[in-house]
Amino acid sequence: MNDFVKNDATSDTWSVFRIMSEFVDGFETLRHLNPAVSIFGSSSLPRGSKYYNLAVKIARLLSDAGFHIITGGGPSIMEAANKGAFDGASKSIGLNIEIPSEQIPNRYQDLTLHFRYFFARKVMFVKYASAFVIMPGGFGTLDELFESLTLIQTKKIFHLPVVLVGSEFWGGLIDWIVSSPIRTGTLSKSDLNMFSLTDDPKEVLRIIKEGYEKVRLSKAI
Repeated sequence: MNDFVKNDATSDTWSVFRIMSEFVDGFETLRHLNPAVSIFGSSSLPRGSKYYNLAVKIARLLSDAGFHIITGGGPSIMEAANKGAFDGASKSIGLNIEIPSEQIPNRYQDLTLHFRYFFARKVMFVKYASAFVIMPGGFGTLDELFESLTLIQTKKIFHLPVVLVGSEFWGGLIDWIVSSPIRTGTLSKSDLNMFSLTDDPKEVLRIIKEGYEKVRLSKAI
C-alpha cells in the first residue's frame, strides 16, 4: 500500500507494468501445478514448536498424496510447510513478499516467486489452490483466512476445503463468531459449514481429499 501512497502519478502509472509482470510470472509458473494446497501460518513461531512440527507433518502427508504445497515462502510455519513438502513427493512452492523487515525465502523450496504487491501474491494463493490449511498466525494469516471464506461465501471460487488446524488456538475465534456475528445476524449458522477444525494431520488429509474430489466432480458436470 505504501508503494501507492509515496509514489507520484508518473511512477504510479509505471507500477502497472510491475504489477502485470508479477501476475504473468505467477500464472506461467504455477498453472501446471495441480492440485495444490495453500498453507497459511505464522512467521514468528520457533522451529520445533508444536505448530511448526504439525505443519511439517501435514505438508508431508499432503505432498505424498499428490498435492503440491504453496506457502508464503518465509520462516516459521511457512518454512515448516515447505519442509514437509520438500521431503515429500510433490512440489514445494514459496511466494515470497518484499517487506521492510526483509523476508528471506526459506531453503525448502523447489520453486520461489518474489512479489512486491500483497494483492498479486494473494491472487496466486487462491487461483491455484484446491484447498486451504490455516495454521495459527497473526494478522496476515487472519486476512488470508477471511479472504478465503469471503470468496467461497460470495461464490467467487468453488467451495474448496478450508481447514483450521489447532482447536486451542482457533476455538476462541469460533466461539466469538457464534456469540457475536451469528447472534447479531451478520452471519448465519450455515456459514460455519465453510470450514473445518482439527488437530489431526490425517484428518486434514481426509477432509482435503474428499473436498477436492467433490469440487473436481462438480467442475466436470
